Amino acid sequence: MQKIAPLVLALAAVAVSAPATAQFQRPDDAIKYRKASFTVLATHFSRVGAMANGRMPFDAKVAAESAGIAEAMSKLPWEAFGPGTDKGDSRAEPEVWTEQAKFKAASEKMMTEVAKLNAAAKTGNLDQIKAAFGAAGASCKACHDDFRKN
Repeated sequence: MQKIAPLVLALAAVAVSAPATAQFQRPDDAIKYRKASFTVLATHFSRVGAMANGRMPFDAKVAAESAGIAEAMSKLPWEAFGPGTDKGDSRAEPEVWTEQAKFKAASEKMMTEVAKLNAAAKTGNLDQIKAAFGAAGASCKACHDDFRKN
């Protein structure tokens, strides 16, 4: 057992230190990953939006949980826009790759606004959530307008 433990620790260290993009064996794997990330993000973001817009009864606990998940998910899809992922089952526009600085700025803006939504949701104040949701939604729409096919 004492001989196996260092080996297990060494393998774990190598696995943790491997670049995140190594998880994608093929471009299609990256596309599936980013689509799944966006789906989960949209589900939880929409739940907060339904409360902010009065389409669903306001529940401060659910809003905070959903906003927290949305914030975590907002950080995930970007690594999956690597080389070769401009082809395949994707609605990403070519500008994602040809205007990378603009795309990066848009993604950072969205992450910032979703983080603000999460902070507002933690207060339990519906008016603060409404204001933050509007700004976060606008950042999502801006990116969709410039970088996503309809």
